[in-house]
Amino acid sequence: MTPTLAQFDIAGRSALVTGAASGIGLAYAETMAEAGAKVTLADIDNDGAEREAERLRGLGGQARAAHVDVSDLAQVAAAFDGHVEAYGGLDIAFANAGYDAGNGFWNPAGGRNPDGQIDVYDPAAWERSIAVNLTGIFHTIREAVRCMKAAGTRGSIIATASNAGIINEPIVGVPYMPAKAGVLHLMRHSALELAEFGIRVNAIAPGPFITNIGDGWVKKNPAAKLAFDKTIPLGAMAETEQIKPLALFLASDASSFVTGAHVVIDGGVVLGQFQ
Repeated sequence: MTPTLAQFDIAGRSALVTGAASGIGLAYAETMAEAGAKVTLADIDNDGAEREAERLRGLGGQARAAHVDVSDLAQVAAAFDGHVEAYGGLDIAFANAGYDAGNGFWNPAGGRNPDGQIDVYDPAAWERSIAVNLTGIFHTIREAVRCMKAAGTRGSIIATASNAGIINEPIVGVPYMPAKAGVLHLMRHSALELAEFGIRVNAIAPGPFITNIGDGWVKKNPAAKLAFDKTIPLGAMAETEQIKPLALFLASDASSFVTGAHVVIDGGVVLGQFQ
């Protein structure tokens, strides 16, 4: 029998994280490196990914960077090929990279946003959001599976969804909700298909975390953060550190019998919708 804590051990394994230059993706990458895994930080912000990979190496971790726009399948494939070449295989993949969909039809102050109304929403913004937030997840899962199947790896894939895929978020741009709902369905479909190969696919559905998304508006506007905090049953937005234990659980053998699941981590926001 494997001791409980030993089931969380991922030392020596390798993980690729998309959208890893900042925010939740960086928290995932930090978790992997802190736990002894070899990690690739893949991001469209190549300078940011390189900077953070260097920082993790300075802390004793094994980390490298890769430039990738997840909406481009060829770039995603190249990132995974580079990871396998550098580390000898792939055990864990975080399909995380996401894109700010802009203003929703409502703002935190309680008024309507003229540019967030569906009848004027920019079709190009819709296309880009779907390309990154949904198609990019498909590309990442696709290429992770290709690498895992080729090596016979019983790996773990974790997609970043959102509580916005479960409830309506009127302050978020219109394509974000259907994209994240699509991520949840894609995750479940993939989990069912890949169970035969021992590849687990799950999703984390974060709610209000303090990140750089939306140009870091929460960090820049304390009044807006305070107003947002009041909508959260647990009383405040989360720091990215708070997502790390969940990421380790889903990446490790501690979740060996978990597939096709999504875990909401939002301070009770989803619950508040149904009060």
